[in-house]
Formats: sequence, structure tokens, C-alpha cells
Amino acid sequence: MLNKCKEFKLVLRGSLTILALLLLQACSDGVDVQHQDSQTQRWYSLAQVAQGKEIFIENCAVCHGRAAQATKNWRVPNEHGKYPTPPLNGTAHAWHHPLNMLIDTIENGTKGGMPAWKSQLNKQQITATIAWIESHWPEPIYQAWKKRH
Repeated sequence: MLNKCKEFKLVLRGSLTILALLLLQACSDGVDVQHQDSQTQRWYSLAQVAQGKEIFIENCAVCHGRAAQATKNWRVPNEHGKYPTPPLNGTAHAWHHPLNMLIDTIENGTKGGMPAWKSQLNKQQITATIAWIESHWPEPIYQAWKKRH
């Protein structure tokens, strides 16, 4: 009986370990931000940046500006108490957030007024858009983001 109990505990422990690993993988965004592309020296490729630029110009530039620079007074709330669109070029706070949070923000929008894009853009398109955005980040900002996440 004691051996059966030990055997059950081992099987249970192994099953829980596998379940935990599967849950972690399901929650990840599938992108290794520690990976370095040989051309960009960042997690993304030039092809992703090119695709992301097209997507950004078509969908995001109307609010964030063609160069992800946003509006001049983005730190000042508007008449409705909401903050205007922030810049995404490394001069605001986007780099404070991990990749999965950036993806979630684009997919689901924000209470501040950013619309959800999950019905218009798939995860690969969203990731490419983030690659284009991050390509505008100065190297010290990118390295701080990478170290932080």
C-alpha cells in the first residue's frame, strides 16, 4: 500500500509539473525577447518591421502619428479627463511594459480610449506592429526594456 501511495504521488507531481508548463506556454506570447536577430540585433526581424510599418500607418497613425510621436500635449488630460494618445517612439511609457502586455493592450484596448484591435488584427500582425514601434526606440531605451522584461 505504501508503494502505491508513493507511486500515486510521483504520478500526480509529474502531471502537475506538465500542467504548469503547459499553462506557462499558453500564457506566453511566443516571442523570445532575449533572441537577437542578426540584422536588427533585437528580437524582431526587418521583415516584421516592414510589415508592422504598413499595419501601423493603416490602423494606428491616425491617433499615434505616422512616426509614433503622438500629440504635443499628451501628458495633459482633455476636457473629458482622458489623456491624449501617448507617443510610442520611446519617449513615453510603452517601454515600461512587457511584450505580452503590449499585445494585450492592442488586442483589448484601454479604458482611456484606445480601441480593441483583436477582431481586425491577428497576433502575428500585432507582434509585427510592435516590432515597428520598438524599431523607433533608441538603443538605451530598448536595452532597458529588454533587461526589465
